[in-house]
Amino acid sequence: MIKIYSMKTCPDCTFIEEQIKGSPDFQVIDIGEHVKNMKEFIKIRDVDPAFDQIRGTGSLGIPCFVREDGSVTLSPEEVGLRKAAKSACRIDGSGC
Repeated sequence: MIKIYSMKTCPDCTFIEEQIKGSPDFQVIDIGEHVKNMKEFIKIRDVDPAFDQIRGTGSLGIPCFVREDGSVTLSPEEVGLRKAAKSACRIDGSGC
């Protein structure tokens, strides 16, 4: 099962969640739902090389996909899903 770290308020995440409704192949973990989920995500984000280009840019790095083998990707295409046509806004206001 592929874990997807996301938030309900993230447009890119909701686009992904619409694609996987009813699929037993994915588990959505909402990092805004509980601090435990946020800590779990931050632990991955702090050390995984998939986030090397994200750190310090104002992007959170969600949706984040953790494959069954533990490898991490930020690319929906790498787990068989489509990417949203337009990216969500960054903290600095870019990408809007």
